[in-house]
Amino acid sequence: MSVNVLRTADGWYAIREQRALRVQTTAATTAELLADRDSVTAALHSADAGVPVADLAVLSPVTPGRRVVAQMANFVSHAADAGLDPQSVPLTFFRKASGSISGPYEDIVKPAHVRLLDYEVEIGLVIGAPMPAGTEVTAANLADHIAALVVTNDVSARDLQLPKTQFYEAKSYPTFTPTGPVLVLLEEGDLDRFAELRLRLWVNGDLRQDMPASDMIYRPLETLRALTRFQRLDPGDLLLTGTPVGTALSAPPKPVEVLASLLPAATKWRLFFKAQAKNPKYLRDGDLVEAAVATDDGAIDLGCQRTTVRYAR
Repeated sequence: MSVNVLRTADGWYAIREQRALRVQTTAATTAELLADRDSVTAALHSADAGVPVADLAVLSPVTPGRRVVAQMANFVSHAADAGLDPQSVPLTFFRKASGSISGPYEDIVKPAHVRLLDYEVEIGLVIGAPMPAGTEVTAANLADHIAALVVTNDVSARDLQLPKTQFYEAKSYPTFTPTGPVLVLLEEGDLDRFAELRLRLWVNGDLRQDMPASDMIYRPLETLRALTRFQRLDPGDLLLTGTPVGTALSAPPKPVEVLASLLPAATKWRLFFKAQAKNPKYLRDGDLVEAAVATDDGAIDLGCQRTTVRYAR
């Protein structure tokens, strides 16, 4: 059964029945903690009564400085909503700056020049073993490479992403990857239930996204097989696996799209963003964003992050 771990400014804590038990480890990074699973196990079996989880000031369980890689259009529902054919969507990756990682209860800060701020709840895979380019990933050894899961929110500045046709800037500002609250350390058999994980996201209590991972086009096995053909991964690296339907951005109706294609690029984008500015689903100053991932029976629970949107002045 999976083990949930929290990180605070003073160390790591394992969770047992809503109590947080201090892990006696020198691990300062996620990678170092993954290499010291014995200390986590010892904490869980200790006589320590622990402290209430609610008393802890929790940080991102993925420590800074690691690679952050993400998949694009990886849910059937999201691909269809974007006007794509899910049967022909290629397996595509992009990078996010490691500095975009923030804690599960920190504010999401929108830069002053960004107009259209969007959300994407995603399951993050935390790599547990060195994977040089060319590593052979199989169904038999997949669990050796994926050590943990986390909730992530792939925050996106759509008005920067779309005209530039590149994702790095639009998704890499500080606080644009809220992560956690818990690091779910996987045990044998846990990955067999990956497709049962349900992704949910609310804005001010309004449920915007709600879909199981079974809606994914490419599952972790296919994803890591493709990624490790060209990209080295190391313990503690974070891989975001895509988001389901329900984001603020949605494809325009086909007739509108056809007409827009006949316009000069500058005119097309001016009209598109004028229309998008009227969309009330984009994140506003003070919005509360909650993102959670768990199996419906709660056997695997990645927790719920709660972040507030703040507009930089």
